[in-house]
Amino acid sequence: MRGIRVRAHWSVLFVFALILFGLAEGGFPEAGPGRPTWQYWFASAVTAVVFLLSLLAHEVSHALVARRNGVPVDDITLWLLGGLARLRSEAAGPGAEFRIAGVGPLVSLALGAVFALTAWLVAALFGAGLVVEALAWLAGINVLLALFNSLPAAPLDGGRLLRALVWWRTGSRLRATAVATIAGRCLGWALVGIGLYLVVVGAAFSGIWLVVIGWFVIVMATMEGSQAALREQLGGIAVSEAMTPGPETVPATATISDFLTDPHYRFRHSAFPVVDDGNTAIGLITLKSADAVPVEERPSLSVARVSMPLEEVPTSQPGDPLARLVPELQASSAHRALVLEGGRLVGIITTSDIGRVTSRLNSSSVWSRRTL
Repeated sequence: MRGIRVRAHWSVLFVFALILFGLAEGGFPEAGPGRPTWQYWFASAVTAVVFLLSLLAHEVSHALVARRNGVPVDDITLWLLGGLARLRSEAAGPGAEFRIAGVGPLVSLALGAVFALTAWLVAALFGAGLVVEALAWLAGINVLLALFNSLPAAPLDGGRLLRALVWWRTGSRLRATAVATIAGRCLGWALVGIGLYLVVVGAAFSGIWLVVIGWFVIVMATMEGSQAALREQLGGIAVSEAMTPGPETVPATATISDFLTDPHYRFRHSAFPVVDDGNTAIGLITLKSADAVPVEERPSLSVARVSMPLEEVPTSQPGDPLARLVPELQASSAHRALVLEGGRLVGIITTSDIGRVTSRLNSSSVWSRRTL
């Protein structure tokens, strides 16, 4: 979809089954009794699929607006509690943050209006029926999705809108994130409390569902706050101060057999940059991907054919701010970034390197406080 990979977590099957059984065994038979059972199940299955497509439209809108505002998008994953568009970096300013966050609820609200209008038209032309009930349900759930996501608490879209507003008013990205994080934790604990109360009074299913959603909000809000604090801590530090210069490389012309049998590569790291004769980086090869190549193909298959393309590997220049690279590094499945200068490989940086820098900064901070 316009170069954006779409993935589905296994928990999407649980959501599909929940909607399918809930509507087929409860909602639809109660709204339109007397029909054959297969009609309820068919209508429920179609409704569940359209709902998942609505979630996808919500996330695609985030991804497309993010791209228009200069924020690269890795992929979109649908899962148990909705969807997640994985962005490689943060918005450059509060205006871009506001646009990226705000478009999702607007799309869900628009879908709700379209489904409601369509339900009204179908009812006016053909009378009430399963189609009208399905459209009405889709209208309601999309409006509910828009309203819930608009709550001013991280990691919801409303939390990002709050973050953009505070960022604009204070000029501090970190303070804005802290406010959204606190709001997210408060909302999460409120949902957990309401869920536990519902469990006590007998509404166990609804209560457990709210507890799960609340705990998810708490965890994600805390994670966003921690990542923001990390980026603030790394402010003013260049990539060159954290990278490993002159990393071990693999020639693009080497075969998979050469790569796997040479102990020089096998026992030091789990991934290596792949370069051509001029030391220009062309990708990244992992031991896992090389091991997956059938044994009979290894002597004839080059490393370049199996390596992760450079477009999928985070890259940076030595003088770039380290804080700007962190979100992209954390979002990448490669877990490392190549440092390039004029296309030539000059270093590599991993999440472990980031950890060593932060440990050094924390140690320096403790030493400074002790000497004061």
